[in-house]
Amino acid sequence: MSIPTQFPNVTAVAKANVYFDGKVVSHSIFLLDGTKKTLGLIYPGTFHFGTDKAEHMEIVAGECLVKCDGSTEVKTHGASSHFDVPAKSGFDIEVKKGICEYICNFID
Repeated sequence: MSIPTQFPNVTAVAKANVYFDGKVVSHSIFLLDGTKKTLGLIYPGTFHFGTDKAEHMEIVAGECLVKCDGSTEVKTHGASSHFDVPAKSGFDIEVKKGICEYICNFID
């Protein structure tokens, strides 16, 4: 499965989701079927995110290191890769250089 390069016929929320003093920024979009996704940027740093719903994270560009809660394994994810995070969990994500661009898919 390839990572999408565009999403036609969506509703985009103009107000950004800003985390960690602007080092992680995303915008929410809603597909015609009501599915929510976020499109975002992560600048260099290490950040922890908690999850309510399960998430499927697709890396569009750049590179990041990810460690899911409860695991000691750190995995590198580059462009065209993805990782999954269980509901009611969390993950650490680190960007060492440049900007990591991502699509977050929320899984019911």
